[in-house]
Amino acid sequence: MGRGSQTLYAGPPERHDALRGRYGRGLDYCAGDERGSDGRMMAGDLYVADDPRIREAVTQTSEAIHRDAELSRTDPAAARAVLVGLLGSLGEESHIRAPFVVDLDDNIHLGARTFVNYNLVALDVAPIRLGDDVLVGPNVQLLTPVHPLQPTPRSDKFESALPITIGDNVWLGGGVIVCPGVMIGENTGVGAGSVVTRDLPAGVLAVGNPARVVRGLIDDDFDARRGPRGRA
Repeated sequence: MGRGSQTLYAGPPERHDALRGRYGRGLDYCAGDERGSDGRMMAGDLYVADDPRIREAVTQTSEAIHRDAELSRTDPAAARAVLVGLLGSLGEESHIRAPFVVDLDDNIHLGARTFVNYNLVALDVAPIRLGDDVLVGPNVQLLTPVHPLQPTPRSDKFESALPITIGDNVWLGGGVIVCPGVMIGENTGVGAGSVVTRDLPAGVLAVGNPARVVRGLIDDDFDARRGPRGRA
């Protein structure tokens, strides 16, 4: 990015001054853009992560998550009502086990009959979409934020985000990390602890860091008397 006479934020002068005072530079990466950081974030453009309106939205989401966690122990129906109000969409018979952590909530969409186990971390500053019949193991991370590699814009708290899309009937094993911008095709399985840095096609098994396809997955491999043949 060019520097020139650039400023961090093209919104109200008082906010611009606050950013200049905090970061000491005031680099203008988005001169003339009147949307503000929250508007830029929702549009998928660069934004200042440490923006008051974004912080407020994250705080409100955190409060709703705590309500869901408390109610899940005593009143599952009420907990589901909180979850329905929290997420962008929640399909029939889909469930997220508490505790879990998300940033902005309404950027997360779950299809029908999808199950998410404990300790999900979903940083949803860009949309995260899970299809129908998805299985998400414990401690999975779905990460959409992208920070600049260049040191100055990174220290200026700039970031952007890329969406994550998980197809129907995908299984993410425990501890899987899905990186920004990744799409995983339907019927694919990802082995526990894998780090998915690139798109995965449909109907494969992928394992490792970075996750690599090791074989295809077909129903003929399944024996109801013995369960799946072989191991990941």
